[in-house]
Amino acid sequence: PYYVDMNQDLFLQASLHSSDRNLTVFVDTCVASPNSSDFRTVVYELSKSGCASDSAYTLFPSPRSDVARFGFNAFSFVNRFPSVFLQCELAVCRYHDFSSRCYQGCVSRSKRNADSSH
Repeated sequence: PYYVDMNQDLFLQASLHSSDRNLTVFVDTCVASPNSSDFRTVVYELSKSGCASDSAYTLFPSPRSDVARFGFNAFSFVNRFPSVFLQCELAVCRYHDFSSRCYQGCVSRSKRNADSSH
């Protein structure tokens, strides 16, 4: 466990360990949960599809393509839960493959209007 105070800035880093130097890593989605084995029932979305869902979530520049850096402010789930667990989905892509997920950045899906007859 890592203990922090409320609203403390947290800085995280994901590193890809591979002998293949032509890979890059991208943080796609991060969610927090008060339950380490359930990331669906009670969750707080920090980022989704490469887009920040929380104004405190930030992607930071990285010194290398095989390292992704991000951060957010520490929070609690309405003070009812003593811990917050983080789960992030990362994409690993070929370096300089600009058609890959790693180079698309924030992908926001546009909402469609539903016809009242459907």
